[in-house]
Amino acid sequence: MVDTIIFDAEGVVFDSQTLWDRGQVEFLGRRKILYDRETLKHLLTGRSLVEGARVMQEIYGFPGDPEELANERLAIMKKLLKSDLSFIDGFINFYRLVKEDYKTCIATSLATELLSIAESALNLSDVFSGNVFSIKDVGGVGKPQPDIFLYAAERLKSPTKNCLVIEDAPLGVEAAKRAGMRCVALTTTYGRDKLTQADLVVDSFAQIEPGKF
Repeated sequence: MVDTIIFDAEGVVFDSQTLWDRGQVEFLGRRKILYDRETLKHLLTGRSLVEGARVMQEIYGFPGDPEELANERLAIMKKLLKSDLSFIDGFINFYRLVKEDYKTCIATSLATELLSIAESALNLSDVFSGNVFSIKDVGGVGKPQPDIFLYAAERLKSPTKNCLVIEDAPLGVEAAKRAGMRCVALTTTYGRDKLTQADLVVDSFAQIEPGKF
């Protein structure tokens, strides 16, 4: 029986995916490359900044050290996140319903510097009682590897079979399933056709009933 809910951050707790789209437009535009969201976005969401830079290099063939490219992406996103960040519609009401009966946390691939901006803007540590985990805690290993979800379960002392992950991205859903956890996918970022590995795909938090898992 599920007693633990693990929330991805972006596209689940707070709305930053449109900002990432703007960031990719700017980053690739500096290289005279048009951002093709359909081709690229699902390959980036859930990966570290360095991993994402490597993916774009493989697709578009532009030069550069991945670490330096990641720092460039980081600078772009810092600017954008500071300008406009809010909770996903329905998250607050859902969280109020579950926080007394379930252990909860955030487990995200978001870079530490960007997560700090989000934490400051939305008081995430207070909301989740300090249980905000990132891939920094697992040596920078991004999704679809299950490391961050396994780490979160360990920290909360929860067997993986008791964990429900709420995700919005294909790589995140894959990571949850690799971790041996059940997964609900929100269509906040991707269509249902890209989230088929999830146990349930929903359009809003109002459609999630944790007691049924």
